[in-house]
Amino acid sequence: MSRIDTIADYPLAENRPDLVKTARGKALTDITLDAVLAGEVTLEDLRITPQALIDQARVATLAGRPTLGRNFERAAELISVPQDYLLKVYELLRPGRAKTKADLLEAAKTLRDTYQALKMARFVEEAAEIYERRGLFTFRF
Repeated sequence: MSRIDTIADYPLAENRPDLVKTARGKALTDITLDAVLAGEVTLEDLRITPQALIDQARVATLAGRPTLGRNFERAAELISVPQDYLLKVYELLRPGRAKTKADLLEAAKTLRDTYQALKMARFVEEAAEIYERRGLFTFRF
């Protein structure tokens, strides 16, 4: 759930730095060059978190950009999906790459059941319906 109540909270780093935390719980003010040099900041501290994406979704929605907001919400779900599987799904979503509707539905099932990416699973299921209707399952390239 987002903690953003108003568009005036954006940009968070300037207006609500108290809301910006790393995956390991570090505050934005803890991310300094000295901390990096001392080994106190790791790569994990520099990666975006699901909460940051949910907050971005809320900002986008408040700014009148609900489609962008939904994209951020799906992105938040994908943080826990391994990169190799994410790239596999991306490849399947390219028109002409999935051979059948079942390929996309299987990917959606894995997203839902294994990674709890419910919104992204629904997105892939919708794509399967549209691809079937438009005949996009034949390899075209």
